[in-house]
Amino acid sequence: MTGRLIYLIGPSGSGKDSLLDAARARLAARGCRIVQRVITRSVQALGEAAQGVSPAQFAALQACGAFALCWQANGLSYGIPREIDDWLAVGEDVLVNGSRGHLAQARLRYPTLQVVLLTVDAGVLRQRLLARGRESPSEIEARLARNAQFGERLMATAGVHLLDNSGPLEHTVERLLAALADGHCARA
Repeated sequence: MTGRLIYLIGPSGSGKDSLLDAARARLAARGCRIVQRVITRSVQALGEAAQGVSPAQFAALQACGAFALCWQANGLSYGIPREIDDWLAVGEDVLVNGSRGHLAQARLRYPTLQVVLLTVDAGVLRQRLLARGRESPSEIEARLARNAQFGERLMATAGVHLLDNSGPLEHTVERLLAALADGHCARA
């Protein structure tokens, strides 16, 4: 049996990295790998457990087929290592921090992938983005507008499990684990 690919998506600032960090040990105990992304951002600026590379390094990795999935967003390149195919082939579940804008392409490559959309109240999201200090207020407002457009479309998409992260992180971890266990995010 092949493993299950769980594709976690949500706006920047929704808490995807915090959720993955908080759930990592419990997911590992259930046999689920969390994939480390490759991103064209310096290691100091990553803010997540990812591999930072230069744009030239990313292009070289992409050219040699190192990525199962890759995309560009917000001026950066993101890649999911090809090793996920090996893990899925031997029956391991794999959770990736994906892209809302790349969901259609990901579904083409992995038709049975399970989508978890991490949502957060717009006011909470604005505060989180301001607190991390990576972007100007106008850039944050542009992100919020983009999130509203994506959110409406994705919430109406079949096969997307919604997971609200507006409250305590531990509650979100519990709901994620329950959804993965009880079939809300079961294999198709």
